[in-house]
Amino acid sequence: MRSLQQRADLTKLVSGWRSGGERVAVVPTMGNLHDGHLSLVRIAKVHADRVVVTLFVNPTQFGEGEDFATYPRSLDRDTQILHEIGADALFAPDVRTIYPFGVENATRVSVPGLADDLCGAGRPGHFDGVTTVLTRLFTLSQPDVAVFGQKDYQQQLVVRRLVEDFGLPIEIVTAPIVREPDGLAMSSRNSNLSVEFVVLAAARFEKVRLIDNVTATAR
Repeated sequence: MRSLQQRADLTKLVSGWRSGGERVAVVPTMGNLHDGHLSLVRIAKVHADRVVVTLFVNPTQFGEGEDFATYPRSLDRDTQILHEIGADALFAPDVRTIYPFGVENATRVSVPGLADDLCGAGRPGHFDGVTTVLTRLFTLSQPDVAVFGQKDYQQQLVVRRLVEDFGLPIEIVTAPIVREPDGLAMSSRNSNLSVEFVVLAAARFEKVRLIDNVTATAR
């Protein structure tokens, strides 16, 4: 597996693959990888000949008072995991590489409407940060396929709109949610949760699951 940090190195690698007729998939992540991420890589390998995993904790999608500074980071561990699972490349740039003119002066990409409701209503500007960084990552990796988890359902809707609106030749693949044994959806932030919160979240998931089962039976 190739570990890359610079734009030019990624574009050169991908261009070589594409010139050989190989199909390229990208799996965008913010790191601290778990089995949910690995399921995305496995799915990407089904849809493409080569898989690039990006690892970048994107400052533009964090609002004031959110956990950018404390977001869990584990680059060495993530690199080893991706090597073992058979990813072809890891692109782990620094902030200056993604935003060469600085975060405050970065050109922004916005998807109005879809990005303003639900999670977007409580986190103004969050999805603008997501679409801004994905536009950059897509430009650099030139993928045929991009794989996202269904856990971030609104995000994948926003990404689909972005790709369609810009006419990008990228197939968006949505992968099923991967859960812990207690039902909690796997997330990079779970390592920051207290035991009490994990128990509470699992109990709420079980309650929702039971309600769904009763509703389905009533039909």
